[in-house]
Amino acid sequence: MATGTNIRTYFQGTWHDGDVPIMQAADHGSWLGTTVFDGARYVQGVAPDLQAHCARVNRSAEALMITPTVSAEDMVSLVWEGLKRYPADTAVYIRPMYWALNGDALAIVPDPGATGFAICLEEIPFASPDNTARLTTTRFRRPVLEDAVVNAKAGCLYPNNARMLVEAKSKGYHNALVADAMGNVAETATANIFMVRDGEVFTPIANGTFLSGITRARHINNFGLDGTRVHETVLTFDDFRDADEVFMSGNMSKVTPVTEFDGTNYQVGPVTRRVRDMYWDWALSAD
Repeated sequence: MATGTNIRTYFQGTWHDGDVPIMQAADHGSWLGTTVFDGARYVQGVAPDLQAHCARVNRSAEALMITPTVSAEDMVSLVWEGLKRYPADTAVYIRPMYWALNGDALAIVPDPGATGFAICLEEIPFASPDNTARLTTTRFRRPVLEDAVVNAKAGCLYPNNARMLVEAKSKGYHNALVADAMGNVAETATANIFMVRDGEVFTPIANGTFLSGITRARHINNFGLDGTRVHETVLTFDDFRDADEVFMSGNMSKVTPVTEFDGTNYQVGPVTRRVRDMYWDWALSAD
């Protein structure tokens, strides 16, 4: 079942209407999980940081030993070709993806150059500016590079995120604030995380256990241009309990204010509102 509607699929050199089949039962990606993807957004006629998302899916493929076959530049051109099929006021989720087709003699290692590629465009409404999230803790943690391919946006990582979300929802919350292997805050189950204390902005330092997101980097850059320093540092759960504001940062919604963490409540404060304004000021003027 698709997440969105009004789907367009690029596969085998052409655009197709609908959610067309792209993988076969014997594909390496089907039964051994060698799949990577990235996600960008088309909204109000722009696709912010699309080039960066397309470049990252190629890096993700290489991290999973899948050979990328489409340059980031060509991928961007293909995406814009597909987006022409949508009205400019449509909110679209842009998902380029690779998967391995064949394996080596033992089947485990992907065969270099045997790569599947597709782009999926789905109409998914953009979250309301009034949308907020409530967070709790989870017993599940982010893995390290020695355990999993945390340097890729890989499909095989997401069952762990799903466990986090199911646990959080069983406790009556929307999402989970997740620890790394050392017990320090890494991110949420679906997005990077920022906090504000005494007017200063903090975010967990990128330590290799989570993807340091493209939207996260954009917010840090926008804060810098606005004269606000962001502290990338080690943060504990107690740091978040002492915060004045907390917000999530991700491609799907860009900025999601957090209003509670396990009984600690926050207002949607001026820094959170400011980072959202700065993002859209940049996005609508950059593309």
